[in-house]
Amino acid sequence: MHDASGCNSTYNTHDEPRWYDMPSMVFISALAEVDAIMGDDAKLIGDICRAAEELHPRFIAIAGTPIPMMMGTDFGGVAHLIEQRTGIPTFGFATNGMNSYNRGASMALAAVARRFCPPDSGVRERSAPDGAISVNLLGVTPLDFSVTGNVEAMQKSFAGAGFRINSCWAMGDSWERLTAAGKADVNVVVSSCGSGLAEVLREKYRIPAVSGVPVGEAAQKELFADIRTAAENGRDIDISAPDADDAAFVVIGEPVQSASVARALRLDCGIESVSVICPLDFPDEDAVFARLKSAAAVIADPLYRPAAPAGCRFIELPHEGYSGRTFRDRIPLIMGENFNNWMKKEI
Repeated sequence: MHDASGCNSTYNTHDEPRWYDMPSMVFISALAEVDAIMGDDAKLIGDICRAAEELHPRFIAIAGTPIPMMMGTDFGGVAHLIEQRTGIPTFGFATNGMNSYNRGASMALAAVARRFCPPDSGVRERSAPDGAISVNLLGVTPLDFSVTGNVEAMQKSFAGAGFRINSCWAMGDSWERLTAAGKADVNVVVSSCGSGLAEVLREKYRIPAVSGVPVGEAAQKELFADIRTAAENGRDIDISAPDADDAAFVVIGEPVQSASVARALRLDCGIESVSVICPLDFPDEDAVFARLKSAAAVIADPLYRPAAPAGCRFIELPHEGYSGRTFRDRIPLIMGENFNNWMKKEI
């Protein structure tokens, strides 16, 4: 991370909760004031090359923050020089801290697949020789799913429906399985972080993509039906997010997860008047407040409680990408029938 000294705790403890229990290879460039004024890319390049010689990573990624943006750092050029010196594949991401996490995560996952997944050989080698439909789960990030069991529950839902998980991008899977993503029949985009990756895998292997999360006992059956349809006709299927200014029930949060929750509310709970708000689509918080004026119930991260109108029922659904680790111990299991059990307690 090209950033000031002291900021690495943010990346190592807030953005990646798994690193409390496993080693991390994220480092900070320790930008000083003089570096911000004078530049000195040679120091950045030298430090990274020395670390790479010692640690022998599979690849190197350099990402930016607001200070390098103001400095005009050429991340592509820096990455090119480092790769020339070390012989290690190197990525440069001109992120700047002014956008949401899903944009940077989508860029990173797509870049890895573009660089390391082999080209299409023209011969389709299925990963499920028994005839089962195999899927890649795209956008499985700790910011979207945390470490509270929802990833494992999601995988169990797919396996229980007869699907074979070819790869899981990118929590808890091996490098060999990730780079074999071209063997899958369908890409399942389970968060917006997987959207760029889905585009790369479609370009490389012509694999169709279906968006959605297996939330709700009845709702997940609709997702599974979409996957089977996509496997047959090769066409993408996006989950539709209901949008109405006067909906009684409003879901706020990550686009794919929120749309999946809305579908479960409709199919599993019989709630027809549902709307989804993705805060990334709104220019400011006042627009969110305005949309909630007529809401009778809201499902959202606890940080959105002050936005709910008086008398509105507020149902907490913490999200690590919104509130970090603050409410992690209150994240419920919502995959499959777990959603139904959770809603029985809340409604």
